[in-house]
Amino acid sequence: MLKRLIPLALLAIATPVTAQGVDPAAITKTVQEISSDAFHGRAPGGPGEAVTIDYLTKRFQALGLEPGGPDGKWTQTVPLLHTKLGQPQKFGVTVKGQWQPWTRGEQAYAWSLQPNDKAVIANAPLVFVGYGVTAPERDWDDFKGVDLRGKVAIILVNDPDFEAVQGDAAFGKFGGRTMTYYGRWTYKFEEMARRGAIGALIVHDTPGAGYGWNVVVSGQGEAYDIVRPADQITSLKLQGWLSGDAATSLFKGAGLDLATLRTAARQSTFKPVVLKEATFSAAVPVTHEVVESHNVLAKIPGTGAPGETVMFGAHWDAYGVGPADKDGKTIRPGANDDGLGIAALLDIARILKAEPVPRRTIAFALWTAEERGLLGSEYYANHPVYPLETTAANLTIDILQTAGRAKDVILVGVGQDSLQDDMARIAATQGRRVTPEGLPERGLFYRADHFSLAKRGVPVLLQMGIAGASDLEVGGVAAGQAWIDAYTGKCYHQTCDAWSPEWNLAGAKQDIDVMLQIGREVANSKAWPDWKPTSEFKAIRDKSAALRP
Repeated sequence: MLKRLIPLALLAIATPVTAQGVDPAAITKTVQEISSDAFHGRAPGGPGEAVTIDYLTKRFQALGLEPGGPDGKWTQTVPLLHTKLGQPQKFGVTVKGQWQPWTRGEQAYAWSLQPNDKAVIANAPLVFVGYGVTAPERDWDDFKGVDLRGKVAIILVNDPDFEAVQGDAAFGKFGGRTMTYYGRWTYKFEEMARRGAIGALIVHDTPGAGYGWNVVVSGQGEAYDIVRPADQITSLKLQGWLSGDAATSLFKGAGLDLATLRTAARQSTFKPVVLKEATFSAAVPVTHEVVESHNVLAKIPGTGAPGETVMFGAHWDAYGVGPADKDGKTIRPGANDDGLGIAALLDIARILKAEPVPRRTIAFALWTAEERGLLGSEYYANHPVYPLETTAANLTIDILQTAGRAKDVILVGVGQDSLQDDMARIAATQGRRVTPEGLPERGLFYRADHFSLAKRGVPVLLQMGIAGASDLEVGGVAAGQAWIDAYTGKCYHQTCDAWSPEWNLAGAKQDIDVMLQIGREVANSKAWPDWKPTSEFKAIRDKSAALRP
């Protein structure tokens, strides 16, 4: 049992259970509490975890929910592997017999997600695999049967059609500027591991990645993963990024032109290219430890179909304690990211618990380690408490805009599943329209906790306030963009992501109301949300169709 570490005055959990709408005042109070210094920035495994878990379970208890975790518990234990690379003893390439050392963080940046004391790669052949994609449903294969065992792959970022022009075979095959999962670096590393590579480096460019080199190196050699059995490790000895300049130089030294190969990689006839007389070597010490963290799970059991589930999700973790800012503050409180998501789920739980018992079970998941790579939700997806095949939907809230009422709702992942149609229909009852996310090439659909369930076939919907500029009732799109610029440019993951009396939660209430109504409808329906025919996840869901009545 976790010890009670919060003063009673802080908890304020005796909120009356009444069937009323989303309450911005209650949400504000929760955010003020969960982002206070008492929670130490809510880092997984850190000094704030026990306080956070205790607070959340007592809030759910006070609302009358039941424990939703395994074995009748409120929590699901999530063992996390934490690694950190030391100073490399060797790190670089040999080209035509000449050793070229790389400085980690300059020419290349890498990490390891294997529990070994040292990451060692000795003279491994280098192979350029284009975009590193195999997508049978799009009739695309970058590998053409080439054996990657024992090799280090060099990969382009984003999708094959990200830079494609009319006439290229890839043109339009992967949604144009809208990133698919094939464009995410996580997919690329997983695919290289499946094919037996021992290392992989993605060529960085800011437009394709969606962020600069400064973001790439910000991890300082640290990395997290869920603890996996030895025969299920999906990572490589080393994986990371290669700077654009270093890549160009490496290919030139090997007698190849990277720009020409970029163009070739947009054709369906592309085959992997070995960098002749070029090998990669590394010997880097690794410290590793297992950190125990927890997901928090609560439920409202259904009556008509209790084995079918609708899940609301948000992540409880933030960035903990970091370097002091200009005012000497070190705690990064995560008030919006994702304190607002936590508060939204608790208020949704309050409302639904006060209503007639739903047909399907409604589960509430507050995930750990989202900021470390969606790890709490990934662990759950590998060890589900509620069968994924009969989980009707996952509705995730991760950051909400705090600038006031909006004329629209921002849709992340256009064209994925039928829940998006529900969003449009319900938003229309509010007098609002749907606006597609502003920068679909950045792949936000693949960067929040719902995705851990989506890639296993569960239909999902994400509410993310920074996905696009809201058309605010006061100030329009310009004001919505100004809010995004101010938040992401100054306070995102920083000490100033704190509650402010300047917050206007009227727009957040609109968005939460949409998610609440969708969840309510699905929980009381016999229908099953489904993926659109063009989604890369439809085939996964279809395989389990016989399990859904």
